[in-house]
Amino acid sequence: YKSNPKFPTPEKVRDEIVQMLKGMLCATICPALSLHLASHGYGNAFCGWGDRSLAYHLGTLVFTWMVSDFFEFSYHRLGHVDVKWWTHHRHHHVFHNPSPFSVIADEPVDQFFRSSPLLILPLLFPINMDLLFLLFGLFFYIYGVYLHCGYEHSFISPHNGFINTSFQHYAHHARSSMNTPYHCGFFFKIWDQLFGTTYPESKGCFC
Repeated sequence: YKSNPKFPTPEKVRDEIVQMLKGMLCATICPALSLHLASHGYGNAFCGWGDRSLAYHLGTLVFTWMVSDFFEFSYHRLGHVDVKWWTHHRHHHVFHNPSPFSVIADEPVDQFFRSSPLLILPLLFPINMDLLFLLFGLFFYIYGVYLHCGYEHSFISPHNGFINTSFQHYAHHARSSMNTPYHCGFFFKIWDQLFGTTYPESKGCFC
């Protein structure tokens, strides 16, 4: 079922697509720069197995997943509590009832910082860029399409205690603004639970 039974207008979807294309362009800067630096001997990015064990690759995958998800939450929350960052992030919130096209429909500054782990992490420790691209592709972009689609599915309840569903992100778009940072987390719910940014139960659930 769809959290909001109404659909965005064609004009609003067109705006999402235009904004998404700008965001997509900016999202390529950090990973491209990371690969460029690695090819010139700077940083720790590598492709393939890189003479590392399977345990190392799996360990770095889980670690970077958690770190990147917390970074996404922290930066996202900052865009709702600091007016300087809200001036950039508010353009994403004109889409109160988003479609999948709005997954990276951000202003250039917003999308550059959101993709910055793809540059920062390989500078800090050796990391398989194939795995890093897979991680961001699956859990931030493809899963982000689901989060923005507005549809709930029977295989996962919005009331589960661990993973954000499409409803949480719809609630974020519909109810969050400056100084109301509800459901800023992307994949894991733990960050919103720890920082008190879940939608107040006293206001009732509208899923």
